[in-house]
Amino acid sequence: MTMASATTVHSVEEENASWVPMITIALGQMIMSFNVASLPVALGGMVNSFGVPPTTVATGIVAYSMLVAGFVMLGAKLTQRYGATHVFRVAVAVFGVAQTLMTFSPNAELMITAQSLSGAAGAVIVPSLVALIAENYKGRQQATAVGALGSARAAAGVLAFVIGGTLGTFIGWRPAFGILIAVSAVVFLLSFRLKPDEARPEVRIDFVGVILAAAAIILISFGFNNLNRWGLGLAGPNAPFDLFGVSPAPIMIVMGIVLGQGFLSWTHRQQAAGKTPLLALEVIDSPQERAAVYAMFAVVALEAMLNFSVPLYIQIVQGRTPLATTIAMMPFNLTVFFAAMLIVRFYGRFTPRQIGRYGFILCTVALLWLAFVVRNDWSAVPVLVGLVIFGIGQGSLVTLLFNVLVTASPKELAGDVGSLRGTTNNLAAAVGTAVAGALLVGLLSAAVLRTITENPKLPPEIQAQLDLDNITFISNDRLQSVMEQTTASPAQVVEAVRVNTVVRLRALKIGLIIMAGVALLAIFPAGKLPNFLPGEIPDPAPPERGRNE
Repeated sequence: MTMASATTVHSVEEENASWVPMITIALGQMIMSFNVASLPVALGGMVNSFGVPPTTVATGIVAYSMLVAGFVMLGAKLTQRYGATHVFRVAVAVFGVAQTLMTFSPNAELMITAQSLSGAAGAVIVPSLVALIAENYKGRQQATAVGALGSARAAAGVLAFVIGGTLGTFIGWRPAFGILIAVSAVVFLLSFRLKPDEARPEVRIDFVGVILAAAAIILISFGFNNLNRWGLGLAGPNAPFDLFGVSPAPIMIVMGIVLGQGFLSWTHRQQAAGKTPLLALEVIDSPQERAAVYAMFAVVALEAMLNFSVPLYIQIVQGRTPLATTIAMMPFNLTVFFAAMLIVRFYGRFTPRQIGRYGFILCTVALLWLAFVVRNDWSAVPVLVGLVIFGIGQGSLVTLLFNVLVTASPKELAGDVGSLRGTTNNLAAAVGTAVAGALLVGLLSAAVLRTITENPKLPPEIQAQLDLDNITFISNDRLQSVMEQTTASPAQVVEAVRVNTVVRLRALKIGLIIMAGVALLAIFPAGKLPNFLPGEIPDPAPPERGRNE
């Protein structure tokens, strides 16, 4: 057989690779996505079970995302050193243990611990998924596999809202996480069907880089998560300490950014010295790749903000069931799923730059529309239209931006691409959730304080009996029960409930407008995405070729 014939046969074998490994890879993605998507659905149940405010439950979401983002680069190096298949199998087992702890956690502290352990496992699973795709698929199959990974993430979000909402309404929030114990066991068994890959013991782990990257990400996430609790500028009464009266939250964010710059400088020095850096800079050293990272951060942060804000409003503010949250969010989640899956069909007609710009324009229009039409009924048709439009933009962008990163780098850097994706996605999710919580609670607190103090129907003697400094998103029933314990008259109780209803809706509208502003700004990095128009997604190429427009 000639070399040309052998190459042709080999190419055909690549194109006809079995899709069985992809089932395992997709399920690995789905258990992580199902877990984090179930947390907002279980928000009301956990608030009632643990007796904690919604921001504490949000800490569980932030803890998961923070651990993944902080240690996913380490996970990528472990994947390279010990082999993606072996590392994936061990991480799935750890994830199953974490979900067992989550299912039976008696208090919020153990819930947050379980999510932290899940995040540590996710930090290894995320880069191993990309490495497994690169190991098992090539060419058009690889592009399809990457799209399937994005669709699996979206499908898990749909299932989390359907299953979590139904179980949360009729049984409780715990069974939704109990399901993940069984699915993790299935993924563990299926992992023995994956194609074995070779370990690379020569890969060294840059522990200085690990410390710098993890410290930077944890400080940024922790700082954003406590902006409202500790103070946006000046230190509040709940701040653990202050620096000349300044809140530790913004200080942590600044320190995290500084350490992040330090990590990049250290990585450049390691690479210049011929050593193995924690993150191969080839995956972010072109303007197009950096633009993809910035755009990915923006779209995932927006998704996290919406996924936290809507359940918060429906379950805590309106006092409705998790099933109502499922119904309200279903148009969005279904649209994300189909958009992530179908956008690949448009790659031959539109450039990544065009799709990126159109996607963020859709997100901006949708959020502005939602801010204009939202009322106390999320099932209203205009609201559903806004959610669908936002879902089209969000689903298209997530798959597109991941494809830009994967196809711009060679196979041997697949783990680094996976770690970069994991860091970006989970840091964005942590920051988006934390900002949504701080933004909505902060807007509500300021607006309620101003409205009540200016309201002649609620005199100072009534205000003095309310803890106006610690107002959070509470239901009208809860507010009414608190007011009835004061000396307020029935008319004054009704007025306080009315103020709470009006101001909460106003805070949500302002939050949506701010989110629209973020989407609008993200159009600028989207304008720097590659502007090629290939007939198909190109095969992974060397860095020099992959960075050409």
